[in-house]
Amino acid sequence: MGTWLTRNVRVLSAVSFLQDTASELLYPLLPIYLTAVLGAPPAVVGAIEGAAEGAASLTKLASGPLGDRFARRPLIATGYGMAALGKVIVAAAGAWQGVLAGRVVDRLGKGLRGAPRDALLVADIDERHRGRVFGFHRAMDTFGAVVGPLLGLAGYELLDHRIAPLLWVAVVPAVLSVALVFLSKERRRPAPTTRPPLFARVKDLPRRYWRTTGILVAFGIINFPDALLLLRLNEIGFSVVEVILAYVGYNAVYALSSYPAGLLADRIGRVPVFGIGLMFFAIGYTGLGLTTDPLAAWLLIGAYGLFTGCTDGVGKAWISTLVGADLQASAQGVFQGASGFAILIAGVWAGLAWGKDGTVPLLISGSVGAVFAIAMLTAGYLRRNGGAPAPAI
Repeated sequence: MGTWLTRNVRVLSAVSFLQDTASELLYPLLPIYLTAVLGAPPAVVGAIEGAAEGAASLTKLASGPLGDRFARRPLIATGYGMAALGKVIVAAAGAWQGVLAGRVVDRLGKGLRGAPRDALLVADIDERHRGRVFGFHRAMDTFGAVVGPLLGLAGYELLDHRIAPLLWVAVVPAVLSVALVFLSKERRRPAPTTRPPLFARVKDLPRRYWRTTGILVAFGIINFPDALLLLRLNEIGFSVVEVILAYVGYNAVYALSSYPAGLLADRIGRVPVFGIGLMFFAIGYTGLGLTTDPLAAWLLIGAYGLFTGCTDGVGKAWISTLVGADLQASAQGVFQGASGFAILIAGVWAGLAWGKDGTVPLLISGSVGAVFAIAMLTAGYLRRNGGAPAPAI
């Protein structure tokens, strides 16, 4: 275990746990706070989240090349610092415009830190172990998404259903995460003799990287934001508390499956494990589109958690093996930024097609996801058995 569980993996995983605890404490409560306390219309909630995620995606595109040109640890610390500042702005806001500013600052920080952090995670780690590295990191990150909403629910009850004080509680783990970043270590890299344009290194990303990224981003166009799945649960008959608990359950399955999925990907390959994850995606989306039974919905949300556990860290590990050490941040930044934009597109078309209960977009995404899964599993089988793999993989 010591060959991959380095100091940076331990420290950055703890940092992500604390930051996600803070973020996910806020996530289920902000829509209620905006509409019930600040009086914002529901359209504003969607606009704020859309602006925040758009800002994160744009910053991810720039953070990769920055992480390959400059020291990564200061960029990571700045990103987490901006996220903490954004939470302070949200807590201090007396109007929805202040929440908008805070969310944008928070997500700009998320975009800035992601690619340099993922590059530092795999520094000096053999490709054979990268699945478990990203799996461990995603597990720790996502345990924060279990702890955060539970703290939010407990605080909501203890504080007599007052949300404003809880927003300040979220600032504490966010600030602690920034302090922890400085326990990580980064090997000094030789200073470049010239300073080419910021995105000049992006053109050095190899063809196989672009093919794989193209496939994964294309899938993202049918993977719409989780908020719409939570809306579907509410339409099935889940109460607000049950929706939050379902979200906690989803994150618990995601966290518990991330490391085993990464370990399996190191042993049998990233392509087949990603394909298995897409099968869980197809089951979850198609099932939620067809069922009105609450028990079935609980099981399907669990299947959706297995999808994320099998694809999130595995996808990052897969991308990391397609480029050398000098392009790690650029590769992750472009991949994560483009994936973020794909999910934004998915949210737009799914929202427009939602109708009364979301059946149509869920069934469309589930069906297309099944096609992606079959293609990925077939490619993985051919690769393991000496056949010619699919050209894009």
